[in-house]
Amino acid sequence: MAIDTKFIGKTYPEIKYHVCREKIREYAMAIKNMDPHYMDENFAAKTEYGTIIAPPTFCVVFGAYLIGPVFFDEELKLNLAMLVHGEQELEFFEVVKDGDIITSKAHISNIINKEKLDVIAIEVLSRNQHGRDVCKGIYTFVVRK
Repeated sequence: MAIDTKFIGKTYPEIKYHVCREKIREYAMAIKNMDPHYMDENFAAKTEYGTIIAPPTFCVVFGAYLIGPVFFDEELKLNLAMLVHGEQELEFFEVVKDGDIITSKAHISNIINKEKLDVIAIEVLSRNQHGRDVCKGIYTFVVRK
């Protein structure tokens, strides 16, 4: 059964994520990037940011909270057993810092029906507490038929 293209544009409730230095450090360690901007409070305090900042790809941490609701959306009827991650595109804007509150929202930006598979793209836009964009991500998934 094909994913109905009528769902292109469907939006999902926004989420808020409170960024903290511990999560930034854990993420930096997980990606094996020990840059002092991410790890060292004393070093970071002397930078233009004045505090620990997150690696740009940290946005996948708060963006991931919006992918689950799409996967489990009963209207879409996605066959999760046949779903695989296709690709993701990330565009970075403002630096994410310790103490930021990130609000993210998602919508289905595209659905393509092919003979043996469907492709669904989810766009996630994240903004900080000042209303400035920090990241836009497009997460693409393939559902085999």
